[in-house]
Amino acid sequence: MKFVDKEYSVTVEIKKSKFIAHLFPYKDFEYVLERLKKEHPKARHFVYAYRYLNEFDQVVENSSDDGEPKGTSGRPSLAVLAGMSIINTGVIIVRYFGGVKLGTGGLVRAYGEAVNDVLNVAELLEYKKLTKKSLSFEYSFLSKVEYLLVKYDIMIQKKIFENNVTLILEASQKQFELLSKELERECELKGI
Repeated sequence: MKFVDKEYSVTVEIKKSKFIAHLFPYKDFEYVLERLKKEHPKARHFVYAYRYLNEFDQVVENSSDDGEPKGTSGRPSLAVLAGMSIINTGVIIVRYFGGVKLGTGGLVRAYGEAVNDVLNVAELLEYKKLTKKSLSFEYSFLSKVEYLLVKYDIMIQKKIFENNVTLILEASQKQFELLSKELERECELKGI
């Protein structure tokens, strides 16, 4: 699964109609929609689609045709996102009508093309589900542990220095598996 961490936009012109596609992190959806409506007061349609993971790791998706004929714009836009396994991402396509009717097939192709074009310019990042674990060890292992954390790109959320060192770490399951293979027996890695 892939996602974006910033906004991208592309403009496509088809038979005098302008389609301006904006791709952005889902968390910004309300803000971006409101901003685009202010920036484009003369636009006819603000078609959108989004997909995100909820707290149960289920994909939630939605789309809107915003006045276009039913099923000709929001659904095809959502299909492009789903087809590329895009999550935690939204797309809004601003349409300026150019006076030439495209028909239902033409609209489906136009909106699909706009979403594909903005995905082509976007930097898509690989999604990794992160979990937290604690790692406790004696001070003598600190330099080796720090070396391994850098090697496997594991983030330290918190450091606790008492009788032993305890680190609260955040990483993917695969990163924790690689780390645990190289840790000394005296190091205790456990889920939180």
